[in-house]
Amino acid sequence: MVYSDKEGMRMGKKIKVKPGKAQSMMGFFVGIVFCGIGLFIVIPTFGAFGIFWAIIAVIITVTNGINAFSEKGIATHSIEIEDTDKVVKQEESIESRLEKLKNLYQQNLITVEEYEKKKDQLLQEL
Repeated sequence: MVYSDKEGMRMGKKIKVKPGKAQSMMGFFVGIVFCGIGLFIVIPTFGAFGIFWAIIAVIITVTNGINAFSEKGIATHSIEIEDTDKVVKQEESIESRLEKLKNLYQQNLITVEEYEKKKDQLLQEL
C-alpha cells in the first residue's frame, strides 16, 4: 500500500505485521488462563470489573488463537517505510517565488508590466 504523509510529500509503503505462531500460541494459552481467572475469580469478586476483565481476556485469546491456528491471521502492528528516493517536490513558498520573479526582472528577462502583474498575483495568494 502506497501512502503519503500529512503534507502529501513523501511516498512509501505501509506493511501490516502479525506476530509469529509461537508467540501467538503462548498468548492463546495465557489468554485461556486469564479467561478462567476472569470467570471463576474476578467476576464473582468484582462484578462489573470482572465482566470487563473477561471480555478483554476473550478478545486477546481469540486474536492470538486466530494468529496461531490460521494462515491469514490478524495484524497487530504496522510498519511505515518511507521511500526517501521518491520525494514529491514541495510547492515553493511565495517568498521564494517573488525572489525568482525579481531576479527575472533584474536580468531583463521580463518587462516591468509582466513583473508587476505577476507580483500582484503572488501577493494576492497570501
